[in-house]
Amino acid sequence: MRVLAAMSGGVDSAVAAARAAEAGHDVTGIHLALSRNPKSYRSGARGCCTIEDSNDARRAADVIGIPFYVWDMSDEFHENVVEDFMSEYAAGRTPNPCLRCNEKIKFAAVLDRALALGFDAVVTGHYAQLETGSDGLIEMHRAVDMGKDQSYVLGVLTQEQLAHSLFPLGDSVKGDVRLEAERRGLMVANKPDSHDICFIADGDNAGWLKEKLGDRAPNDSGDIVDHATGEVLGQHEGTTAYTIGQRKGLRIGRPAPDGKPRFVLDIEPVSGTVTVGPREELRIDRIEGIKARWCGTVPERLGGTVQLRAHGSEHRAVVTTDGHDVVIELLDPAEGIAPGQAAVIYDGTRVVGSATISATSRTAVGTA
Repeated sequence: MRVLAAMSGGVDSAVAAARAAEAGHDVTGIHLALSRNPKSYRSGARGCCTIEDSNDARRAADVIGIPFYVWDMSDEFHENVVEDFMSEYAAGRTPNPCLRCNEKIKFAAVLDRALALGFDAVVTGHYAQLETGSDGLIEMHRAVDMGKDQSYVLGVLTQEQLAHSLFPLGDSVKGDVRLEAERRGLMVANKPDSHDICFIADGDNAGWLKEKLGDRAPNDSGDIVDHATGEVLGQHEGTTAYTIGQRKGLRIGRPAPDGKPRFVLDIEPVSGTVTVGPREELRIDRIEGIKARWCGTVPERLGGTVQLRAHGSEHRAVVTTDGHDVVIELLDPAEGIAPGQAAVIYDGTRVVGSATISATSRTAVGTA
């Protein structure tokens, strides 16, 4: 096939491109320029779209022996990922920008352009597996290396997108990938994995949001309130500094009567109120989701599992849907789940689909 390899500048995407070329595909490498101002790129290997990463991707392409280009996707990235991130936090929700980038950029804007240019598929270094099911549809399954499995952030992909995707690393473990990169002479063999949100240079999400939101920012101060009594326990300097389930950085100053730590239970950006309480109040067993996206056939009802964080554990659940909205009844209650996060639905190792969490609640007696 004629394939486009998205090369981030890291070891995984470099080895994925090399494997695709070795398999006989006609491979062209691209690096995505996602920042409108290259001078704002962070240094080092904290993110996945730095100037250093672009140079590393080019060198890897040269070693593999494939053509290489840089595509400017900064406008699409800003509109669909950065603006979405800011708007969600301003509304008191907790978004996942990496998941949104996969949905809107890597497997939408990039794939659309690739197909228009005559490519058959896009290759990435994500850890997930694809196989053809008994019904002829492409199924996405968890990676062999569960410690690196990235099926959660790929749960937004549709059947059409999966049919034009290749994940060569799905059956590999990370240690072997690094050894392979070294054998192939790729200089990124020992490069650290990327972490944090790529467009926030210093990792200070709250500070970045406060600066960038400007007039759109919710109240830059407000009350920290006790859930049980309604008592004002302290003041904060902006709701964007908090997420559901947060324990550290509350600066309340007074311990709870029972001596136990308090956690953020609710965030109300309009009034500027942050509500705190005991950990047991974080526990929920019902989730409502919107904007559902399905990897294949839409199930009306499914007994499977859901994953609620990028590196979170699975929870047994019963999922019902009308195709657009979902209701998830958790058989294994979860804690600290916030609106805006993604609920990714699994049937065994197979990814069924995903939805954006719009509301959570505790319905079963005695789940606290």
